[in-house]
Amino acid sequence: MSPSTRIVWVRSDHLSSYEERKKMVSSALEAGFVEIVIREQDKELKRLGRFDAIVLKGTSLYMEDERVGELLEIRSNQDLMKAAAYKDQVKNLLISTKDWKVIPLENLIADFQGSTTKIIASAATPEEARLFFETLEVGVSGVAIAPTSASMLQDFKVASSRELPKLELTTAVITRIVPVATGDRVCIDTCSLLRVGEGMLVGSQSACLFLICSESIESEYVAARPFRVNAGAVHAYVLTSSGRTRYLSEIRGGDELMAIDQSGNCRSVAVGRSKIERRPLLLLEVRAKERKYSTILQNAETIRLCTPSGPVSISDIQVGQEVLVRLEEGGRHFGHAITETITEI
Repeated sequence: MSPSTRIVWVRSDHLSSYEERKKMVSSALEAGFVEIVIREQDKELKRLGRFDAIVLKGTSLYMEDERVGELLEIRSNQDLMKAAAYKDQVKNLLISTKDWKVIPLENLIADFQGSTTKIIASAATPEEARLFFETLEVGVSGVAIAPTSASMLQDFKVASSRELPKLELTTAVITRIVPVATGDRVCIDTCSLLRVGEGMLVGSQSACLFLICSESIESEYVAARPFRVNAGAVHAYVLTSSGRTRYLSEIRGGDELMAIDQSGNCRSVAVGRSKIERRPLLLLEVRAKERKYSTILQNAETIRLCTPSGPVSISDIQVGQEVLVRLEEGGRHFGHAITETITEI
């Protein structure tokens, strides 16, 4: 499972006193957690802030009036047999135990492999949370943080951080630069300050995404806008933090996209707004591994592609120059990478 799609809940239901549970919810919100398990009698805790309340009623978990899962405490092999009965019957199965060593988690993971039920493992310490993410990511969909004290939440924040894997970038050679008719292009303003050389992966073919730099460099005509990526025409693909591609025309405020630098280091950034405006466009065509690829960008000097030596304005880029791209075999189906022969021209 991609780190960016991990489920992270915070549990308050396991604490004995109301004041402890209230403190846990308040601290979870301050730490940036937005999915919190509360007891049915603690519904007034929803007033502490906006979050997705997962309400525990008996052993059932609800969001609003919809049953979204079950809580199962594992004490013996008989309880493991009960877990199997929930496969494909509930959306989420929250597994809790006082001693994870007694549970053959590998068997549980194997049993639920390919099912529609997500296994959420309750973690009492940051070390447990880190272990589950590192060793169980194939089968366990996430963790439910269950610390004994709200003061431990910041430690959990580090353990459950959604660190994205490094991506391999390669070079492609510019073979053609052609102005095209006016069209709709998408400008993405993020909620983060992007560094020089950091940008987003965008392209007309999912098999080749160009590293389009942020506007972190001041030009002769405009001030730097380091939160912005002038990404390209509405039809183009952009890589999200989950590893899926989406059309630029679909991007909205609150979406999460992948920011990447020229070394392949990635991080998730939230979109603040997406602006679609009619602008003159420019086609850039490249050759990589004996194939041709392209992307279409706004024809303006503030747009820069990343080269091995750094960002270069499309006003200055030349045929024969190398730019950084992300190449991918196979194709995409609804944004997911698939093994299939697809030709996009």
